[in-house]
Formats: sequence, structure tokens, C-alpha cells
Amino acid sequence: MKGDKNVDVQALKDIANKLRIDSIVATNASKSGHPTSCASMAEIMSVLFFHTMRYKISAPRDPSADRFILSKGHAAPILYAAWAEAGLFPVEELKNLRKIDNDLEGHPTPRLNFVDVGTGSLGQGLAVAAGMAYVGKYFDQAPYRVYCLVGDGEAAEGSIWESLHFASHYKLDNLVVIFDVNRLGQSEPTSLQHHVEVYDARLKSFGFHSLVVDGHDVTELVKAFDEAATVTGKPTALVAKTFKGKGFPGIEDLENWHGKALGADGEKIIKHLQSQIKNNTISLKPKAPLAEAPRVHIGDITLSSPPAYKQGEQVATRLAYGTALKKIADTNLRVIALDGDTKNSTFSDKLRNAYPERYIECFIAEQNLVGVATGAACRDRTVAFVSTFAAFFTRTFDQIRMGAISQSNINLAGSHCGVSIGEDGPSQMGLEDLALFRAVPTATVFYPSDAVSTERAVELAANTKGICYIRTSRPNTSMLYPNDEVFKVGQLTLFQSALFNMYFGLLAFCGQPSGTAPDCAMMFSLGINARVLDPFTIKPLDEAAVLANARACGGRIVVVEDHYQAGGIGEAVLSAVALQRDVVVKHIYVTEVPRSGPPAALLDKYGLSAPHIAAAAKAVLKA
Repeated sequence: MKGDKNVDVQALKDIANKLRIDSIVATNASKSGHPTSCASMAEIMSVLFFHTMRYKISAPRDPSADRFILSKGHAAPILYAAWAEAGLFPVEELKNLRKIDNDLEGHPTPRLNFVDVGTGSLGQGLAVAAGMAYVGKYFDQAPYRVYCLVGDGEAAEGSIWESLHFASHYKLDNLVVIFDVNRLGQSEPTSLQHHVEVYDARLKSFGFHSLVVDGHDVTELVKAFDEAATVTGKPTALVAKTFKGKGFPGIEDLENWHGKALGADGEKIIKHLQSQIKNNTISLKPKAPLAEAPRVHIGDITLSSPPAYKQGEQVATRLAYGTALKKIADTNLRVIALDGDTKNSTFSDKLRNAYPERYIECFIAEQNLVGVATGAACRDRTVAFVSTFAAFFTRTFDQIRMGAISQSNINLAGSHCGVSIGEDGPSQMGLEDLALFRAVPTATVFYPSDAVSTERAVELAANTKGICYIRTSRPNTSMLYPNDEVFKVGQLTLFQSALFNMYFGLLAFCGQPSGTAPDCAMMFSLGINARVLDPFTIKPLDEAAVLANARACGGRIVVVEDHYQAGGIGEAVLSAVALQRDVVVKHIYVTEVPRSGPPAALLDKYGLSAPHIAAAAKAVLKA
């Protein structure tokens, strides 16, 4: 590489030291941050941003540009410094790091126009990068590449290895993973420290083209990244041996400097780093993307045909989910489905059977499943629908939480909710899922009660920003709605008949007879008139309608749900009426960890059957 006229080695070294200085200045200004974690990756960032990556300063999220994901998000200052030195914004702005009125936050978020996803909850960036790379290779079929920098500390996370397996299985040769092996974690050395040969062997065993490099040698890095661009049929990993605090005399490779600004030591170190710089003027500019990615349209998605069910027909909502998923895929080429080996239970296989090229099997690795979907949806490249059992989304809560921070638009469908699944038992019963998704600030939570409303929930979710969750059930249930019923997010429905499904959460507003209250003979066979309402979306809940119907029924409400008490429909209703005088709510829910058994027997055992609901209605009228 020495003497290569196409590579200005000294300029890349100079930029690396400028990035170190910028990181010290920024963290000293905020009196917090991770300058030593930045220092270990300075040469990597210099080579990536000023030699290897193709992108546009004028359009940081251009669909045609290379992507960079900083999985070790605590090293945010050096990411900000790279974009500043490239010319996106003034370097002086770095002094506003972590200020409340500035978007240069402690860890990256998409409030910044050059950040695709929020990172910092460790172990998640690689799944996102893999999702981006999958879209680039198989959907966009464009030459942009994806680079993901992973810390050696977070390499202990199992989700990293889920993602490595996924990337290798799908031969994502447009993905390069860089392991910053700087030996030190937060509180002590990492388990492998500088045993780069172990990382190398493991990565090779996972099917990667793995290269061990000196992470502070720009010549080696240039050569390695250039080699990665020639590899076909497998992803590449760079195992970079680095030192935490590299270039910081008296601090380099020492413990107890994680997450600390350098303070007074910083000024001396800055002078030392400045003495290493030969030319303060940055002359290297990023290369333009090789080709334009295809333009896509992901709005105004509709079902290819309306629901077409017969009254009296019984259809599981999970089956209707699959039917609707295929229908919206008919009308938009960018609708995709992802699943974790449950496609024949969630019925996402309906899309797979029709459009196999638009289905991504993520196998039984749910954390990676959600992360890949987040990456696939980035830069508005796909409309991603993710399905598995509702219970299994609980293990992905951190990915979902970070998806909200990432302003992600992904759709999640959880089947097999509640005790109504029957004999499979409590490990398979989603009884916490509503609480999980109601806690997510960007989430819309759909709980359709029949096949008609399920199809419309899928259609609405495809057009709703943020994270959407659709709760579906295993048993076959009756039609409640005509096929031409119109549904809206945040609008509940007042049933005008006695027919309803015991498997679903419902609001029964109990009161004296009135002109609009139907005779709900199935639930209230004891001569009680009631209004039975289907909330459709639990978040947002139609609070105005809840209050209006409560008032019309003398302030007496029964809420029934196949879910634990905390965080479900009952608590949503209680929040809606919290400031109302003379409103009494009776909440029926699953009170303990359930057993296996037939669905009807379980619903009765846990108080969700018609006789129990009727008894609750009588009791609340006496309150």
C-alpha cells in the first residue's frame, strides 16, 4: 500500500487524530461521554468516512448511499465528529454535545439527519445492518454497502451471534462488520480481551470472510476494506485489534476511564495529538454513490379485495391476518413479511406462498427478527410486517423499545394470545403483550375481534406511522361485522347485536334499558340490558366514546380481557375514566399463571366465560 497514489495515508492518519481531538473537545464541553471508546476507533472512522464509504454530504439518508451503523452507540462523539469534519455541519457545533436543546445526544438517535436508527442498547446494531443489507442485495439490488461497527464488549450479547448467523445464511456480501477489539469493557476487561484469534475463528465458523487487522494502521484498514468489496457469497468481518484511549498518553489501555471526560488531562492530550498532525486541512472528500437505488412508493396501501366472509362463518383472526397480508402485498411490491419459524401458525405463509421473494425467514431468533425488520424499514425501503407468537415478543422488548427511539415504522403481529389457545399452556400464552406495547410511546395497538376487523387492521397498520401491533387469536371465532364496515384508528364500535367472541377484550357498559342499548342475551341472560363495545384499538383508545357510553349507562362498566391485569384494556379504560365521578369499573382478567386445558374450560376457570361476565354485570349494578 505504501506509495499507492490513490491513498493519502498521512491524510487519513491526520483525520483520525482530528477525530480524537474533536471527541475530547465535545466530551469535555459536556463534562461527560466516552472519549476513550472513541479513540480506539479513530482510524477505522477515518478510513470509512474519507476513503471507503460512498455517500452524499448533501443528503445523508440518500437511498443510494452506503450505510453506517454504530452499534456501540456510546462512541457517538466520534460519529458526530466524522460528519462534521466531512462538512455536514460546523465542527464548533460539537461543543453542544448532550445539551438539552441540541440533537447531538449522548447516544445517536434519528433526530439527526445522518442517523438511521438509535443505538446504545448494546447488541442491536448488527441486526439492523443485516436488515439494510438484505434489502440492498435482494430488494433494491443496488450496489450500496452496509458497514456496522461493533464493540468487543457487546459481542457477548447473544443477539450479535443471531445476526451473524442470519447474515451468513443469506450470503450478505454487501455487509461488513467491524469488531473494535479494544480489550476493555465498562468495569473490567472483556472476557476475550485481545484474543483476536478467537474472534477470527468464531467468525470463520459462522461463514464470514474474516480478516484480523491492526485497527490503528490505516494502510491495513484500507487494504482490508478494499478486499471486502471484492468478496462474493459471504459477508466480511474485520477483527480490529485496538486500544482504548489510543493516543492518550497516561490513559491508553488503562482501566477506569470508561465513560469519563478527560477534564484537565484533555488539554495536554490535545496538544500531543496536534503535534502528530502534519496537515490540519482536510482535503479528502467522500465518494459519490455508484448508482441510484430504485425509487419506491410505500404509501396509500390497500387490500386488493375487501373482506368477503359469510355471517355465521367462523375464522381465526390469525388466519385473517395472513389473508390480509397477502392482499396488501398484491397492491404494493414493497410489502414484506418476516417470521421466526411460526409462519404456518401466524399464517404469514400466505404472503410467502404468493411472493416467496418478499418473505424473510428469520428462524427462532426473535431479537434478530425485530432488528432485521427495523433495518429493512429504514430509509422507507419496505413496509415490514413481523409475526410470531405474542408471548415471544416479550423477549424482543428492548428491540421494540429501541425501534420507537429509532422512529421506526414496523408492524408486529402477535398470535396465540391469552388462555384461549388452550392445551399448549402458559409458556405459549401471550398475557403480557398489551402491557408491553401500550408502554411504547410510538405504538398503535390493534385488537381486532373478528376476521373483518383483522383485515382492516392490517390495512390501517400498513399506513400508520410508528410501531403497530396487531393482537390475533388462535381459535376460530364468529363474524361480528359486515364486510363493508368502516374502521378507524382510535374509534370503537357499539355492537347492535348479542353476538360477540369470548376470546376478545370487550367493554360492556351495563345500565338501565335505553333506546340504544341492545339486548345482549348471550352475555346478560338475566334480564340486564347493556351496551357492548369493541375498542378495536387499545392504543389509542376511543376515550370520548368510553365516557359517553359510560354516562349513558349510569356510570357502570365491565371490562373483560384475556390478559393479565397490569397494562391491558382494563387499565386503559380506568385511565380514561379516572377523573370522572360516579363511574364504577369491574375488571375481569386472568388472575394467575394459567394451566393447560381446553380453551372453553380455561376461559371458564379464569372467569372469562359468559356466566362470570353476567355475574360481574349484576354485581356492578349493585355497586
